[in-house]
Amino acid sequence: MVDQPVRFGLVGYGLWGRHHGKAIAGTAGAELVAVAARSEASRTAAAQDHPGAGVQEDYQRLVARRDVDVVDVVVPNYLHFEVALAALEAGKHVLVEKPMVLAVSEADRLLEKARETGRILAVGHELRLSRLWGRVRRLIDDGVVGSPRYLLWELSRFPYRPGSEGWRFDIRRVGNWILEEPIHFFDLARWYWSGFGDPVRVYARANSRQPDHPELQDNFSTLIEFSGGGFAVICQTLAAFEHHVSCKVTGSDGAIWARWSAPDARHPQPVFGLRYCHQDPSCVEEVPFDQTTGEVVELEQQIEAMVRAVRHGTPPPATGEDGRWSVLLCLAAQRSVETGRPVSLAEVATGSVESQPQGHRKET
Repeated sequence: MVDQPVRFGLVGYGLWGRHHGKAIAGTAGAELVAVAARSEASRTAAAQDHPGAGVQEDYQRLVARRDVDVVDVVVPNYLHFEVALAALEAGKHVLVEKPMVLAVSEADRLLEKARETGRILAVGHELRLSRLWGRVRRLIDDGVVGSPRYLLWELSRFPYRPGSEGWRFDIRRVGNWILEEPIHFFDLARWYWSGFGDPVRVYARANSRQPDHPELQDNFSTLIEFSGGGFAVICQTLAAFEHHVSCKVTGSDGAIWARWSAPDARHPQPVFGLRYCHQDPSCVEEVPFDQTTGEVVELEQQIEAMVRAVRHGTPPPATGEDGRWSVLLCLAAQRSVETGRPVSLAEVATGSVESQPQGHRKET
């Protein structure tokens, strides 16, 4: 018997939402049956790109449709919780873009609702599916570095785009800029060291190149301590050019160096590579790749993984629990920036230091 297609409803059709729509439509076993978007321009684009899908303004109508199995949430950060919760309450599986939410209490609510309904809650940490960054994880698992002791992630890129209606430059709607791109590297750091202890403490510093907007922090560095004794450093600047990422891992027995560069994160022809040594630093191995990698490719793989999860019950690449962890790390880092001191994840998880962005509220 041939499996029936997994039917997706897409909420949000901006720049990245359009990529989601294309990925769903191009994935075997997936079908895009509905799109919800607030702006008339986005709805017009969705109707042109996907004439077979029902297009509407109200996402509540989409989540209520009986022919939708998965709701894919690609809206501004401050709306993630509202839309994901409505979808879970309607009995739908959910794929929500990172950050999953803007508060730990919201993450806990979504996880509870997913358990109650027996639905899948997946988070858009698509870099876990990268041929490059995933291969780093496999090298660590294979024991190339022995016991990991040090991890460095560095991102140097051009400034963020403002997003629809400028939401990314409104701290009430974005949450903070640590939740935007560094969150991917928080997730990967924890994923890489999943067998070597959990994150326990964060110390972070940040500043802005805009004197009148100190809350929009272009330059950011953090140190994460793990219970196993290692630590990770994550650095980002938005005051540079193009899009360049590097990752270095060292441990008791070896080292790994990976890098990825392109004019922007969605460029189809990046320059990337991966080298490592095991025990003998003079014997360096170059890992060959016969296919490209980048977030658009990884998004397609993420949709494929969601289809498998719905059909066969396999876990998605990043679960709701993973999404909660990455939000927790980002909130701890932001609190460290604000206070100038190290912040334990236990403090944030219990709500003793958690705070929402000024003016944060839910829209209906």
